[in-house]
Amino acid sequence: MKKLSLFVYSGLGMFIIGVLFLCCKPIEKTKTAVVNKQELLISNKLKWSERMALSIMKRHPKAWQIDNHEKPKWDYKIGMILTAYEKLYAQTKDPKYFAYIRDYADTLIDSTGSFENFNPKDHNIDFINAGKILFGLYDKTHNQKYLKALQTLRNQFVDYPRTASGGFWHKEIYPNQMWLDGLYMGEPFYARYTAEFEKGEKLNDVAHQFELLHDHAYDKTTGLFFHAWDESKKMPWANKETGTAPHIWLRALGWYGMALVDVLDYFPKDHPKQKQLVAYLNELANGVSKYQDVSGLWHQVPNLPNRAGNYLEASGSSMLVYAIAKGVHKGYLPKKMNKVAVKGFNGLTTKLIKVDSNGEIHITQVCASAGLGGNPYRDGSFEYYMSEKIKVDNSHGLGAFLLAAIELDK
Repeated sequence: MKKLSLFVYSGLGMFIIGVLFLCCKPIEKTKTAVVNKQELLISNKLKWSERMALSIMKRHPKAWQIDNHEKPKWDYKIGMILTAYEKLYAQTKDPKYFAYIRDYADTLIDSTGSFENFNPKDHNIDFINAGKILFGLYDKTHNQKYLKALQTLRNQFVDYPRTASGGFWHKEIYPNQMWLDGLYMGEPFYARYTAEFEKGEKLNDVAHQFELLHDHAYDKTTGLFFHAWDESKKMPWANKETGTAPHIWLRALGWYGMALVDVLDYFPKDHPKQKQLVAYLNELANGVSKYQDVSGLWHQVPNLPNRAGNYLEASGSSMLVYAIAKGVHKGYLPKKMNKVAVKGFNGLTTKLIKVDSNGEIHITQVCASAGLGGNPYRDGSFEYYMSEKIKVDNSHGLGAFLLAAIELDK
């Protein structure tokens, strides 16, 4: 009886296996179809940071292609984006983010550590910013070419042109001028390098750059900062008494805030300039919070929100969110300031972030670029700041939004 039962059960088992074998292909097809459908929607289940990072990588498989560049270029905006990817890699441990960073560096730096199309005599502080990704690459790989590239960028500061008071010119082509933008381009790199390789011997020089712009570009009336300062007071755009630019520009405030909160990573608490930089950050946070729109965002010219043509701008808003959020998390700013950052981020996701049918996300209302002087001439007027192109998915907005999202763990 036991043998018969075993035979019956064995036969039944074989029958079931046969049925499953015949059905397995249709079942697999159905399963695959469901998985593919879910892949289109999976970004909705991720944090905003990864949704944006994956959207960028889908549109631009190589980082140098961001902003639709036709050929690789060592670019400060891509450097900001990849700095965010570095933070995302640290947070998620996902190797594809590290690979994205390394591929960019390896495309533009050869085996000897030399940069493609680099002329040290250009003295362009924008060129320094992307160098921040090299610290992590060197720490992880110990490849000497990354160290050589770091040293090349550090050496830029040795003979970099300065104002009479010791401030780095924004560029060789902008003599005697310091822009808020330049603080972000140069100082976080300079601070980290001197902290890690020189025992912090140049931290006073780093702090001095902030002191100069604070002393000369700060506007007591608004509590904000003018875009730039010309120490010579010879530029047509410069105020003949103060040397300041005519207007306050949102993204310049963002560059300043991010520069402050990032250099503070390398100032020990007992450094004589640390408290001063923290005070500057508090001053900025208090100043910009007064001009935050009900939406949580800030205007292109933040102190003139009701003037015709002014608009809520994405990159500068994202930068301020990042700077304030990080300032709170690091203990530099009071905890109540986190509400300002969260309100700003919610404004970005509800007003300026768009999701397409593929689940990719896009950032809108990004000022493409703005500056002073040059050819064609940029006079720093309100009308000028309104005239610059407004773009979707411009790299300034992509990088700043990523940094804000990662810092808030959103």
